[in-house]
Amino acid sequence: MAKFNENFLELKESYLFSEVAKRVSTYKENHPEADVIRLGIGDVTLPLGRTVIEAMHSAADEMGMSETFRGYGPEQGYDFLRQAIAVHYRSFGVELDEDEIFVSDGAKSDTGNITDLFSRDNTVLIPDPVYPVYVDTNTMNGRNIVYINGTAENDFLPMPDRNVHADIIYICSPNNPTGACYNREQLREWVDYALENDAVILFDSAYETFVSDDSLPHSIYEIEGAKSCAVEFCSLSKTAGFTGTRCGYTIVPKFITSVSSEGVTMSLNKMWNRRQCTKFNGVPYVIQRAAAAVFTDEGQKETKAMTSLYMENARIISDTLSELGIRFTGGINSPYIWFECPFGMNSWEFFDYLLEKAEVVGTPGAGFGKNGDNWFRLTAFNDRKNTEEAMKRLKALFA
Repeated sequence: MAKFNENFLELKESYLFSEVAKRVSTYKENHPEADVIRLGIGDVTLPLGRTVIEAMHSAADEMGMSETFRGYGPEQGYDFLRQAIAVHYRSFGVELDEDEIFVSDGAKSDTGNITDLFSRDNTVLIPDPVYPVYVDTNTMNGRNIVYINGTAENDFLPMPDRNVHADIIYICSPNNPTGACYNREQLREWVDYALENDAVILFDSAYETFVSDDSLPHSIYEIEGAKSCAVEFCSLSKTAGFTGTRCGYTIVPKFITSVSSEGVTMSLNKMWNRRQCTKFNGVPYVIQRAAAAVFTDEGQKETKAMTSLYMENARIISDTLSELGIRFTGGINSPYIWFECPFGMNSWEFFDYLLEKAEVVGTPGAGFGKNGDNWFRLTAFNDRKNTEEAMKRLKALFA
């Protein structure tokens, strides 16, 4: 008999967003007339920008002619896109070699896939609350996970504890789910901690485009020393509406090394390149041309316009919560708003209450960890009309 990976038995029975979808589906089956507004799962609603669509059409036409047809592309990504990403990083003062940039189908995939490069014996440090993929992928591999507490008292921005050793550290900033964002001084502490512990930071910056405060970093590589200890993941999903198109990129600096048990120096960059060549055939050419268009001047204008519309939704949600006297974080440099459940409810109780009484869907904080038990996440990714109507319904619950 084939033996299965018993670490899967340690996972929660249902993935958070699958459970949310199941409850909403059941409610709609029982109430077919319901006008449900979804502010839960972070999918976007605005269409792709004109510049992106034109680039995609042009690339599709190329694929229909023998002179310009392309088959398998480079697993690391086409040079034209890697160059565009490198130029983007220069805009906030970070210099990258193109062979440190790897194009992928999204940050979610790579934050899980990167675990292939690390021994099972590593101790993983993960904040709570946290994006579930970080926990689940390491649980699948049977690694020891140590949690650090994000709470209202520390603004959901936990800092390193020098009494705790970790080998792998997950940081997401701006954070999903809490919307909190580390400043430069705080990231400096995390980089110092990683260097002291010979640890690697897995830094998820999928929401960097929403950072509007010039004093806040867009990349961990804005912190000196980070290239020796940090891998960075980014995505065009929320940046440019690529949730259904799938394109992101991972930065693996050449400075991150370790020594094997036999004294051989191992390069994380070379290992990731080898892993991708073995397990990944690359992002389609048409998608990469569309992604490159995001980084043109016109593409950046369109992206910023999209971001502004979502952040206005975030302002509407934040203003409503402030008016109702509900404690929250996020909504300023992040499209996520994380608030304390009202009426003394826990997060799943409030989820059902909000769905049944207001026909509004959010995400229960308990799905992100024990510190989210009494907290709730809303997203700014619906359209303006629905966001305003959802907040009108929320206010009615307090009338």
